[in-house]
Amino acid sequence: MIFKRFLHSNLTRKIGFAFDIDGVLLHSNSPIPRANDALKLLHARSIPFILLTNGGGTLEHERAEFISKKLGVEIKTSQLVQSHTPFKKLVPTFENILAIGPHTVRQVAENYGFKNVIHSSDIIRYNNIITPFSGLRNQNDELMKISKNIKNIHETKFDSILIFNDSRDWGGDIQIISDILNSDNGRINTKRSYKSEVPSIPIYFSNKDLLYSNGYNINRFGQGAFRYIVRELYRKLNDGKELQDNIYGKPFPVMYNFGKECLEKQAGKINEKDIYMIGDNPNSDIIGANKNGWSSCLVRSGVYQDGDKLDDDHTPGLLVNDVYEAVETVLKNNQLL
Repeated sequence: MIFKRFLHSNLTRKIGFAFDIDGVLLHSNSPIPRANDALKLLHARSIPFILLTNGGGTLEHERAEFISKKLGVEIKTSQLVQSHTPFKKLVPTFENILAIGPHTVRQVAENYGFKNVIHSSDIIRYNNIITPFSGLRNQNDELMKISKNIKNIHETKFDSILIFNDSRDWGGDIQIISDILNSDNGRINTKRSYKSEVPSIPIYFSNKDLLYSNGYNINRFGQGAFRYIVRELYRKLNDGKELQDNIYGKPFPVMYNFGKECLEKQAGKINEKDIYMIGDNPNSDIIGANKNGWSSCLVRSGVYQDGDKLDDDHTPGLLVNDVYEAVETVLKNNQLL
């Protein structure tokens, strides 16, 4: 195992844990060996923890219940922070939003309190020639099931685009997003008359993970790949100007600040360095923890593979085989085991 900046603590210091899900606790919704034992170890010692994931697309309480059943350990809704959970704080700012992701993100957005949520499938239903390469265009039964019939959708002035989770229809969603980013004041069927790095309305990505581990032997493309295409097309359409966008999720401060707030609701004030991020992805979990003042623990059960090069920003405080070894080592280092 590799150590960096790990210090023994006195017995009065509070510590907390934040766990990634995919590649740390689960692989394709199947438990990773000893993951439940790791969480039970913390439960038995009343040590606070949260799950901090760049995944999402479902309501927090539904995902918490699902993970609880899979791992045999109770996970409360308040312990789960998905990449889009901090979108809740945008509710007072935006009234009309375009929600991107599986059709379930409509319910998520409405649950957060957004007043008028339009899903990209609603636009395809309104006029399917807008998206000639949409996978939904010729699947009428599926389209009717997941979309809403919004007759005056062309009159809607979108305030923002929120990518809650990975697009399930890249061909359709990329076209719709590009249209609205370059529209006249956020209205479909329009095109602005100027080029700019500033889009017509703000766009928020819930993470920028290029790759993620889903149990297949080669890592799969994530939302970061989708974002790359959106940005490249925007650059082409705007004479080389780079899209000004907003990114949530790990490794960005908004995610770690939100996670710290959730931990402190469980246990009171905790110093950043006493929060241990257990993750499998150096490009999100580890660099995010390091840059936000948390302690970082990298496991070999997901994205990271031995031999992958790690610079200083991506070097973990601890490198171990799995989540149980990470928890056990941290507890021993803090004289709690």
